[in-house]
Amino acid sequence: MNNNTVITISRQYGSGGRELSEILAKKLGVKLYDRQIIHMAAALLGIGDLNEQSLHELENKVLPLSSGFMPFYAFGSHAGPNVNTELFFAESKVIHQLVNDGSCVILGRCADYILSEEPNHYSFFIYADDDYRENRGKTAYNGKTLKQLNAEDKKRAEYYKYHTGRIWGEPKNYDCIINTSKMSLEEAADMIIAYINIKQKKA
Repeated sequence: MNNNTVITISRQYGSGGRELSEILAKKLGVKLYDRQIIHMAAALLGIGDLNEQSLHELENKVLPLSSGFMPFYAFGSHAGPNVNTELFFAESKVIHQLVNDGSCVILGRCADYILSEEPNHYSFFIYADDDYRENRGKTAYNGKTLKQLNAEDKKRAEYYKYHTGRIWGEPKNYDCIINTSKMSLEEAADMIIAYINIKQKKA
């Protein structure tokens, strides 16, 4: 795999996307960036004293879509009337800084869109059948029901739509989509690595 390869993972809640990202980063010997990004962004805005739960709630508060779409590349201009938008712009800046440090895996945070013009960037959307997600909700997500998992996905979709203008999970927005209910997470990680190796050999 080439140096400075960046892999972005977006995922349905309950699909095992976070665990898959951890496996993938370990196999490749690269850093995984997830919640660190929001803490680094908050520090840029001078709100680094908030706890993780407060930051997560702040991150997920979006204005109604009718308020207008402001893409990430407006960073550096007026960030908009809500802290959520400012936080998103700060996260975008942090993500661009992180990829300059070398190959990595980035989980969520619209990184697939933010880095869409980045060389050696590969984006994957991880999803799973409802039965699989429902079972993982019981065993890996503190007993969450499928309804609760879907409610979280609805928030993710709204957040993504608001900040990118695109449809979250739509296949054309990613290099590849993977159904983790059809294979193990180890196999899914190996598939991602194989895909990137094939693409880079052709480049």
